Amino acid sequence: MKEWDLIATATFGLEAVVARELRNLGYDDLKVENSRVIFKGTAADVCRTNLWLRSADRVLIRMGEFKALSFEELFEKTKALPWDELLPEDAEFPVKGKSVKSKLFSVSDCQAIVKKAIVEKLKEKYKKSWFEENGPRYVLEVGILKDVVTLTVDTSGAGLHKI
Repeated sequence: MKEWDLIATATFGLEAVVARELRNLGYDDLKVENSRVIFKGTAADVCRTNLWLRSADRVLIRMGEFKALSFEELFEKTKALPWDELLPEDAEFPVKGKSVKSKLFSVSDCQAIVKKAIVEKLKEKYKKSWFEENGPRYVLEVGILKDVVTLTVDTSGAGLHKI
């Protein structure tokens, strides 16, 4: 089964609590950062952590992280990621975004470029030129901090604090 980089997001200051919960669930290789804990896991681990984490806000799949200084670089590096391994042919995938202290500061342009790059990747796999987007919903986020792009897929829906 494919293993992903997973991110359990947390309210600032609760990262150690989330890390302890993850250790109690059997995850040892943890990287604790501001407002998040990064760990490895499979699709089964995504389900497990969404069910049992109590102090995390969300569980995200990190599809990729890279430096991008131009829209072309953002497009090419986004397209190179394995979107076709996760998104089905009929996936609905809105792209949210944020940018802080980066050359690529137009969030709406970054969202559009990421969406277009993913569609181009899916065109290669599914041999289609148009996608209906009437299937399961995958909320994607492009976050850019100091020119480093992080692309994630939200697996928690409304948020774990609402469950």
